[in-house]
Amino acid sequence: MKQALLYWGFITLLGIVHLHALFLTLPWHIPIYGTSLFVVGVTYLLQKRTFFRILSLDVKWNILFFLLQLTLPSIYVAVKPTLLYIIPLILFVGIEYARFSFSNRLFNLNEEIKKFDEQRQQFNDTFRVVRSERHDFLKHVSAVHFMLENGRNEEAKTYLDEIVDGYKETNLSIKGERGVVAGVLHQMYRRAKKAGIEIVYDFDLPLSTLPLTDSKIVTLLGNILSNSIDACEEWQNERKQQAMITIQFYKRSGLHIIQCKNNSLPIPTNILDNLFQTFGHTTKANGHEGLGTKIIQDIVEGHSGFLDFVYKEQEFALKIKIPAIK
Repeated sequence: MKQALLYWGFITLLGIVHLHALFLTLPWHIPIYGTSLFVVGVTYLLQKRTFFRILSLDVKWNILFFLLQLTLPSIYVAVKPTLLYIIPLILFVGIEYARFSFSNRLFNLNEEIKKFDEQRQQFNDTFRVVRSERHDFLKHVSAVHFMLENGRNEEAKTYLDEIVDGYKETNLSIKGERGVVAGVLHQMYRRAKKAGIEIVYDFDLPLSTLPLTDSKIVTLLGNILSNSIDACEEWQNERKQQAMITIQFYKRSGLHIIQCKNNSLPIPTNILDNLFQTFGHTTKANGHEGLGTKIIQDIVEGHSGFLDFVYKEQEFALKIKIPAIK
């Protein structure tokens, strides 16, 4: 927060210097406070609409950009007021745009690396679970066989029920899915169960059949389920009841349809109206940036899809339709 204030203060100050110097070349007088109010207003709008990514750049690069910007006002001392004053202003804006672009690209690259590491970890965890279950399968069969041979039918039935419950968690996630998709489904299922949330996967066909790349499917599902789990955890803490998530996937009339429902506390109207439209709108606390819902919308729109959502009676329902065209 402190770095953000220093950054925007520095940019505002230099903006006032450059713009006021340009105004001095005009035939009419514009007071410094008028220039200041204008620049402060523009800066305020910019910081509301952009995310602070300057720290993504290395310190030496930020220092270099700042030094370049600090040298520009020296032109106003060396040259008498002229319309050429617009050149330092353009250079100042250009340098800032370059800093903004580089920092955002670097931030996005780092985020992709983190997501890749998470997906690899999810895939490895799922693979280890499957190997473990396969390794123990014959032992379970032998145990059940022994019980049945000795007439302990009820004990065998109870034992089988326990085994089936354990296998069901893995089977729901991996059946028919490609590796990374199975990984995120399995990880989200375990996260929900750990939080005491009832979660149901109701798929007519594998989610891997969506006409999206694996990375887009993982991003889409990860954000949908993560948001649902967060909302359910808050609802459980407030209502002291078990929350539930249901996610369905089916195909109708050439459309892939994803439908997700989860318990949710009331959502303020101003947030609900902009939830999937712009960044920065979130129902969460603790400094969340509200990126997930906008990312979902961007993926859906990028594949000519349609997104709709409804909040009613403590339940949030999201419906996504994506044409079955590769």
